[in-house]
Amino acid sequence: MSKPQEPQQLVGCEECGLVVALPELADDEKASCPRCDHTLVKRIAQPFQRPLSYGLACLVMLVASISFPFMSFSVKGISQQITLMHAAEMLNVFENSLLAVLLLLTVLVLPAIYLLALLYLYYRAGRLLTGKSEKKITPREKRLCRIMITIEPWLMVDVFLIGVLVSLIKIASLADIGLGMSFWAFCIYTLLVVKCVSMADRTWLWMQFLPLQPIEGVKAGDCHNDHNHISCHVCAQLNPMTEAAHPRCCRCHAKLHPYAPERMLQRSWALLIAAAVFLLPANLYPMMYTVSLGKTEGSTIMEGVVLLWQLKSYPIAAVIFLASVVIPLAKVFALTWLYIHAKKGVLNDEKKAIKNLKLYRMTEFIGRWSMIDIFVVAILVALVQLKNLMAIYPGPAALSFACVVLLTMLSAMTFDPRVFWQKENGVVAPSASENPYKEKASL
Repeated sequence: MSKPQEPQQLVGCEECGLVVALPELADDEKASCPRCDHTLVKRIAQPFQRPLSYGLACLVMLVASISFPFMSFSVKGISQQITLMHAAEMLNVFENSLLAVLLLLTVLVLPAIYLLALLYLYYRAGRLLTGKSEKKITPREKRLCRIMITIEPWLMVDVFLIGVLVSLIKIASLADIGLGMSFWAFCIYTLLVVKCVSMADRTWLWMQFLPLQPIEGVKAGDCHNDHNHISCHVCAQLNPMTEAAHPRCCRCHAKLHPYAPERMLQRSWALLIAAAVFLLPANLYPMMYTVSLGKTEGSTIMEGVVLLWQLKSYPIAAVIFLASVVIPLAKVFALTWLYIHAKKGVLNDEKKAIKNLKLYRMTEFIGRWSMIDIFVVAILVALVQLKNLMAIYPGPAALSFACVVLLTMLSAMTFDPRVFWQKENGVVAPSASENPYKEKASL
């Protein structure tokens, strides 16, 4: 008697909407969408031991990063020493509490929450796999997994480190800079956080707790335009269509977002327009004020770039120009172009959809790096406080520029790239799409 065939584990691609069947994965393999090449799920070697080891090392380096002096600044016999927490404290002193909160959240608080959640969930999943715990996920663990997934895009530890390096080069010619133990600990902490994030995969993690539930009427090769399912953006579970006002996922109980391109575009446009409005004060007002021998001078973003260029700090001038001028403008224009084409809804060429999708991916990836200039200001304000001899204060443009970065990020996050794939206009699933591509993961 033949063994009954297990039902296929189906997921919907987040970026093109194609429903695909997940294959069995070996270590260091990943499954990608056959239509848009978006990674659906990945499995690393030693999937429980490695995240736990890296996560614990991250927490140790985080504690070391905030426990010792971060760096010091000395000129003409007068010195100033700061810790990592001092950067946020000084922003608060100069009435920039929102920037102080943003710095603490993106660099310390959210990464710590993410790491603690990752450690707990992978530990629980490992116990389930080895049979040391009953196979049951609690509502608290579901909530914790949703929190971990939500805060992942807001981890800016790597961006902050680049901002610190830019700050060092920017003031190295003006004074003697000393690097404390916390600085080196933070460098290691950054590398470990990036590694931890690259190893974590939410779809695979959820599958260790609860298998994907099959639903009737949905098969591999369907897509979002068939309107026969709602895909959960948290655990990748396909849910049946419902007329409920606030539908919830049957697997993780997260809020579902039915495919509604008109409503989605309205939100994305609103956030993008707000970001464009903040671009004006961000570029017209001073980003920071510099006090030298009792004389105060304000400098805008472009004035700072020109000054660095005149001081022959060409690489730093280029980094600040790209991160603070080119990238925000390019992101606003790119998102505008994408939203206009999404509004038209006349894409009948899969190649055009792929091009738009690649532009969207690039735009979403580079947006967070504009925070470099904000972190540069935070470090300089905390470090350079020698009263009338030399001091740096945040300018009114800093908060406006932070709003530009956050609003463009939110606009890109709320945008649904599945709008580029219009089945009724000819963009259909590939005929051989019952299984996604399976390939070695670069981990």
